Amino acid sequence: MPLTSSAAFFSSPARVPAFLFPSLLSVLVLAGCGTLGTRQTYEPEDFDSTTTHTRNYAASEAQTCEAARRALLSQGYMVTAANADLVTARKSFQPAAETHVEVEFRVVCAREMGTGSASAGRSTVAFATALQDRYGLKKGSNSASLGVGAIGSLSLPFGGSNEAMVKVASETLSDERFYDRFFTLVERFLQGGGPDMPADAEDAPKPATRPAATTFPVAPSPNRG
Repeated sequence: MPLTSSAAFFSSPARVPAFLFPSLLSVLVLAGCGTLGTRQTYEPEDFDSTTTHTRNYAASEAQTCEAARRALLSQGYMVTAANADLVTARKSFQPAAETHVEVEFRVVCAREMGTGSASAGRSTVAFATALQDRYGLKKGSNSASLGVGAIGSLSLPFGGSNEAMVKVASETLSDERFYDRFFTLVERFLQGGGPDMPADAEDAPKPATRPAATTFPVAPSPNRG
């Protein structure tokens, strides 16, 4: 008796028993879900634009980072670190009853690599990155033990419940309008200045130099011994 090929077997519905159709359908659905689960859900990096996370200012590194610190403070961020070339800050949000969001903002101030012109020392590029962490409320019930004579103890699902905030997502913000508003606010603080704004190293007064001491020759005294 000749053997029938698998292709011919599946191509003819009359040869497949009716009770096998649900099983075959389940296998196909599971195979499709496995394929979808391996797809990448993020967009690949293009590296074709440098305007979203950076902005140039005609100021020193210390002045730019100080303006960034003031800009973040004015918007309710809690500054966690601040120096002449780095500022980090955090802010908490509660968009829903069971959702908590934290945004960590980081600004790095670096001297612009100029071509040797006189204004190159006063040009700074600010790099800004905001990381958003999302937390969700996770609920769990406590089980209580009940002693029952010779049987021992039984665990029954009653009692209190545990609730904890668990991180469910973490993403770097990439909205160009979000960073544009921040950089515009930094520019406003730079233009406003103030007496406590750090002075540019090139404009700072240089310490006065003492004139060289004048010496006069002194004739040797006669030996009185």
